Amino acid sequence: MTNREKLHDLRQQAHNKGIEGNSKMTEGQLRDAIKKVDKGTDPMAAKQQAKR
Repeated sequence: MTNREKLHDLRQQAHNKGIEGNSKMTEGQLRDAIKKVDKGTDPMAAKQQAKR
């Protein structure tokens, strides 16, 4: 899987978990936000925390 495919997959996972507007997030930010949502954090709060 190429980097572009991985990033697309991460963006789709984030979208499925309720993290909207993730197009400008980096791979690391997406992974961090997804982990936070999996632990019970609100999706938009996880997005904001990951972007810091």
